[in-house]
Parts: sequence; structure tokens; C-alpha cells
Amino acid sequence: MKKLFVVIICFQFGFLFSQEENKEQIINQANQFIATGNDVLVKDGNFPEAEGEYRKAIAKNPVNPIAKYNLANAYYNSEKYDEATLRYTEAAKVATSKLEKHIAFHNQGNTYMEQKKYKEAVEAYKNALRNNPKDDQTRYNLALAKKMLEKQEQENDKNKDKDQNKDKNQDEKDKKEGDDKEDKKGDEGDKEKDKDKGDDQKDKGDEVEDKKDKGDSKDEEKDKKGDPKDKEEGQPKEQQPQQVQGQLSPERVKSLLEAMNNQEKKVQDKINAKKAQGSKTKSDKDW
Repeated sequence: MKKLFVVIICFQFGFLFSQEENKEQIINQANQFIATGNDVLVKDGNFPEAEGEYRKAIAKNPVNPIAKYNLANAYYNSEKYDEATLRYTEAAKVATSKLEKHIAFHNQGNTYMEQKKYKEAVEAYKNALRNNPKDDQTRYNLALAKKMLEKQEQENDKNKDKDQNKDKNQDEKDKKEGDDKEDKKGDEGDKEKDKDKGDDQKDKGDEVEDKKDKGDSKDEEKDKKGDPKDKEEGQPKEQQPQQVQGQLSPERVKSLLEAMNNQEKKVQDKINAKKAQGSKTKSDKDW
């Protein structure tokens, strides 16, 4: 039992020693990748190759702040500010000393300044000073960032007021144009109404003239034919039957017959008287 305990202790010690040796080996490999990246970046200016070496170091030892910090610097120098900001943030998280945190936040503030994100830069410099209050360069950058932020806000307010005034003027212009259109439309409507009214009056005048002309024509016709009322005044109220032209009325025929009978009677009376007196002597000489 005692021997077994000793064996277990030796096994645990050997395992811990193996872990320590493996961890040191990982750190060394990561540092080697970092060194290679620094060499190709500084000597050759080969950013893609340096980026690859730094990524290998981060994959090998994720808690190494130097690899992330150097990769962030490489992005910053290549003006890839979004990637640089991300890597500085990662470096600050894994940093174990205030000095490392201070450097990461300071450079992060510089990245925000390049992007004119002055509000974010102010916060980054403040975080840097929390880890190293004595750094005069960070303090100067913080003051500059505050000044630039104030100027930016003033310009934004000025532009905002300008936009509001522009919108207001545009609204007033649109309203005025709308009112002008309504007035113009109203004037055109009034003109149209006046025109229609004038046409109606003209039509009415024409109608009156037509009626007048028609009345004159009726008067002329009335004058030609005579006023029926005047004819009625010269006739009995009960109209006599009109005679057909070329024929005699019964009364006329009766009158003629009576006259003929009377004439025939007179002739007959003369004849009878001559017969009674005898023959008359013829004169020798005619007068």
C-alpha cells in the first residue's frame, strides 16, 4: 500500500512536469511566430505574410497579448482601422499587467481618432489613463479628442439647424407653390364661370332676338292675313255656310225661277192682248 502511494505521487509529479514543459513549448512556438512576423513586416514590409505569422501565434497561444497587439499595429499601419480596433480590444482583455492594458487602450484611441470617432477615442484614452495616470502623451491625446468632439458636435448642430431651415424653407416654398396653384386654379375657375355666364347671357340674348324675330314674323303674317278678331267683329256670331264657287244657292235658284215665271206670264198676257185687238197697219216710212 505504501509503495502504491509513492508510485501515484511520482506519476502526478511527472504529469505536472510534462504539462509545464508542454506549456513552455507552446509559448516558445508562439513567440517564434511573433518574431518571424516582426521580421517580414519590418524588413520586407510584407503585411500579408506578417499577418499570417501573427495569426499562427494567436492560434498557438490565444492568451498572448503581444501577438494580438502586434497584429493590431499591422492593421493600423495598413489603414485597416476596424480590424485594428478589434485586435486592440482583444489585447486589452488578455493583458495581465496595467502597462499592457494602457498601451492597448492608448493605441485603440489613436485608431478612433483616425476614423474621426472622437467620442469613442475619448473613452479609449480615459481607459488608458486609468491604467497609467502619469502618461502625458495619453493625457494630451485625451484633451485633443475632447476638443475635436466638441467641434464635431457644434458642426453637427449647425448642419442640423441648416437642414431644418432648408426643410422649413422647402416646406414654405411648397406651401406657397400650392397656394399659388390653388389661386391660379381659382382664377381659371372664375374665368370659366364668367365665360359660361357670358355664354349663357349671349344664348339668352339670342333666344330673345329669336323670339322677337319670330314675333315680328307672326305680326307680319297677321297683317297679311288680317286679324281674325277684326273679321269676327264684322260677322254675325253664327257663321253662314260658305257657298261653293261656280254653283247657285237654293234661294238664288228659287228667285230666278219666280222671275222667269213672272216674265213668261207677262209675255203671255201681251200675246193675248194683241190677239184681241187685231192686226196693226204697217207704216209707209220707217223713222
